[in-house]
Amino acid sequence: MPETDLQDLRAGVRDLASSFPAEYWRRCDAAREYPEAFVRALTEAGWLSVLIPEEYGGGGLGLAEASVIMEEINSTGASTSACHAQMYTMGAVLRHGSQAQKRTYLPDIAAGKLRLQAFAITEPDAGSDTTRITTFARRTSDGYVVNGRKMWISRVQHSDLMLLLARTTPRDQVAKRTDGLSLFLVDLRAAGSSVRAEPIDTMVNHETNAVFIDDLELPADALVGIEGQGFRHVLSGMNAERILLASESIGDARWFLDTASAYARDRVVFGRPIGDNQGVSFPLARAWADMRAASLVRDRAAELFDQGETAGTDANIAKLLASEAAWAAANAAMTTLGGYGMAAEYDVERKFRESRLYLVAPVSNNLILQHVAGHVLGLGRG
Repeated sequence: MPETDLQDLRAGVRDLASSFPAEYWRRCDAAREYPEAFVRALTEAGWLSVLIPEEYGGGGLGLAEASVIMEEINSTGASTSACHAQMYTMGAVLRHGSQAQKRTYLPDIAAGKLRLQAFAITEPDAGSDTTRITTFARRTSDGYVVNGRKMWISRVQHSDLMLLLARTTPRDQVAKRTDGLSLFLVDLRAAGSSVRAEPIDTMVNHETNAVFIDDLELPADALVGIEGQGFRHVLSGMNAERILLASESIGDARWFLDTASAYARDRVVFGRPIGDNQGVSFPLARAWADMRAASLVRDRAAELFDQGETAGTDANIAKLLASEAAWAAANAAMTTLGGYGMAAEYDVERKFRESRLYLVAPVSNNLILQHVAGHVLGLGRG
């Protein structure tokens, strides 16, 4: 997209996001409410369907543009965590879903009639080791029957569809540990009581759940892609997820730096603005430099993804750098505002809690370092 169009995109997203003031987010956070009005506004404006091809009613844009949308939203003090999955789940469906699946679901997702917000991979006893999941989809004459349990699955209660990774071949019967996993597109409306979500209370207003799956009957056409190749299929969604969440962290860092810098310029102590003190200005400057570096890697990762190239390493590094830049900016902002940073009305404490999440989710930064050590430097697995 030309730079002028990209700037117009940024401006349009900021205008919409800014129409939801800080008071709105404080109210949702205090009541632990899903920001329904905000998600509906994004949907109606078409911002959540930009990755869906135009033939299915979407924007037909790339991950680079989607990244800009996520960044700009968070830079206003809003939070995209309530709806970002609608974007990154598209990677697996668009690249590996059948034409029938795309025709059936994508137009309604683009129009806001359906929400694809849940991505069920993690399990209580598997954690980040996806190959050890035990949720099993048993083949039947006309489909599958699934049983198992998932953990930390977000937005299930505000989603009509859910991507589900389950084992279809026992782990001890596959040649490679990444084999034998299959990806399914589950219609939660039809699943009924076979899929039960129990909310988990966390430090942020981020609807997440333990999910219990009991004798869930799925038709054969619920399978996304090739049976047994689901781990490879979800990598498309995971790489997009890393890049988009890096963009959110970059947006968070911008918000922290804008907020803290404005306060540091205006707050006068001992006869001068506190921003004149290097103890205040240097941490903010360093966080800005880190944010800028993360942004450049994010741009490169999005470019590779949109070109169909392997983007795994760059996507992971972008998430690592961006989440750490946002956390550095969060701490610098908290220190700059002092006691006011603790006050809900200044919003720093809310964004502080939100930014901490991405150091450990959706993948721990230590696992990203392990990826770089093993896949880039040729070192052994820790």
